[in-house]
Amino acid sequence: MRLHVDQRHERVLQLVRERGSLRVAELAEELGMSAVTLRRDVETLAAQGLVERLHGAVVWPSGASGPAPAAVPSAEGLVVGMVVPTTEYYYADVVRGAREAVEAAGARLTIGLSRYLPDEDEAQARRLLSTGADGLLLTPSWERGHPEPGEGLWAAEQETPVVLVERWAPLGHPVAGLDRVRSDHAHGAAEAVAHLAGLGHRSIALAVQESPTAPRLRAGYAAAVAALGLSPVAASPLQDVPSRSEADRFERTLEYLCEGVAGGDVTAAIVHSDADAIVLIPRLQARGVRVPEDLAVIAYDDEVASLADLPLTAVAPDKRAVGAAAAKLLLSRLGVSDEGPAARRHLDILPALRVRVSCGAAAAGA
Repeated sequence: MRLHVDQRHERVLQLVRERGSLRVAELAEELGMSAVTLRRDVETLAAQGLVERLHGAVVWPSGASGPAPAAVPSAEGLVVGMVVPTTEYYYADVVRGAREAVEAAGARLTIGLSRYLPDEDEAQARRLLSTGADGLLLTPSWERGHPEPGEGLWAAEQETPVVLVERWAPLGHPVAGLDRVRSDHAHGAAEAVAHLAGLGHRSIALAVQESPTAPRLRAGYAAAVAALGLSPVAASPLQDVPSRSEADRFERTLEYLCEGVAGGDVTAAIVHSDADAIVLIPRLQARGVRVPEDLAVIAYDDEVASLADLPLTAVAPDKRAVGAAAAKLLLSRLGVSDEGPAARRHLDILPALRVRVSCGAAAAGA
């Protein structure tokens, strides 16, 4: 038999008064209600000052008659929803880091996959919330790594806490006010430029595949070239006319680098990703371009860079650390930590540069 709204409110108040604090998910299960309905009831009661609402929990108000509120609840029974484009390649470690942090706190991680399909981010997020997720880790499929005007507004309208993972939003966009954790790809690209400049290179090319990472790589590269007073290099033709296929991308990038080396305009290159670099280097060598003698190469991502027959120097975003930091930030929003951050946070995690032989300066033990 379904309870009338007044009966539900009375029952909620009774249980919270008796126990001091309860997880919303636990309370919903005990009352046989959906988490969505219970959250609405808790909001109504909180607006009347009858209870206090923490993210993921409801607490008897301080100063009211009844037992003292219990200590901040543990994460046991808490569910963290995570929406990512894929669990392969780059995001495998992001998910692994998030899962380790969530499970270490006693909570559970559930996954939704968008596969870069239009509107699937929102659909997956709503599915996770409807099945009991208390908060969301979101990596929307924004082509440039950030939403265009009017895009992604649903993420800022969620009642539950949301943390963006490996995404950001321009200032003024509603989503810019959300918590976020991301790799500082601009810094990573700048570090690669600085390392090559330190080896004596003055003409450094950037060859990137189109992805949400590409705009930040270009920004970091351009900033470092300007700051170090390096010689400007013609941009890759892919920047103005994106590739039509992988074969087209490799062919045009190969021509771009070979022409640069032959004309004396390019002596080093940063290639995104290391999988692309592994394909390109044998083709460069077949065209008479020696690596690293004629062209020093630094790859970006470090997924498989060390496995190339010519081990690649690579910029390595700490993907696992990004996932773990995002999960811990969300858990703090859900009231798990003793002192959750009061202000929203934008956390950038710096990639590391792992030096191997492809840039001409091998590190011992690399």
